[in-house]
Amino acid sequence: MNVTLPASTCPPACRDCRLRKTGAFTAVKPEVLDFIEGFRTDSLAVEAGGALVRENQTNARLFTLYSGWAFRYKTLSDGRRQILNFLLPGDLVGLQQEFGDVSAHGIEALTDCSLCVFQNDSLWALFREHPRLGYDITWLSAHEEGHVDDNLLTTGRRNATERLAMLLMHLYRRLDRIGLVQDGTVAFPLNQQHIADALGLSLVHTNKTLRRLSLLGLHELKNGRLRLLNTRALARIAEYYDTPPRQMPLL
Repeated sequence: MNVTLPASTCPPACRDCRLRKTGAFTAVKPEVLDFIEGFRTDSLAVEAGGALVRENQTNARLFTLYSGWAFRYKTLSDGRRQILNFLLPGDLVGLQQEFGDVSAHGIEALTDCSLCVFQNDSLWALFREHPRLGYDITWLSAHEEGHVDDNLLTTGRRNATERLAMLLMHLYRRLDRIGLVQDGTVAFPLNQQHIADALGLSLVHTNKTLRRLSLLGLHELKNGRLRLLNTRALARIAEYYDTPPRQMPLL
């Protein structure tokens, strides 16, 4: 009997991957797709609030986030948390740590997540047998470092209004690229604490800034979905000069 898997579940065959059909990711030859499928060791479902990776624990796995949202974070001894970045479908997770060592950060599922799982100790075979895939992983690592640079600029130099405008624009554009805009809106599961922890703001300041942007008619948050009402104004505030999205590698 054939069983239809939910759209949010990793399909057994990479050729059936919904993400590869969005046009957001670079196409690969059938033999490379077969290698990626063999490289994948498992799939994983994590409920909202669950840990993908725990701080200061050994993790020898890489993941591709197939569906859902997650975030990477670090905490101080008194519990204060800095969200380093938000992870969306198609993101390769786990490159930020030194392979085989304890993880210096944690990764938490923001919503129910489905992930493809790869073992780090198989990376040597990937680089040896498919150098182009090895280059793609290196490119993704550099791309992630670029995001870190942008986040440092945002928290270090942008004011609260500019920070929030930047976050809204950045997440909306990333979701649009992978076909997750519906009727001009995107799912937005972040609460104000997540936003505060990502932007280095107090909860009170986050609340006031969100209301200010809403009263200016720049965005609308309703029923867990985000609509950008004036992207030009938001882009000017954030100095977010978007370039046409390029296709990205997908493991």
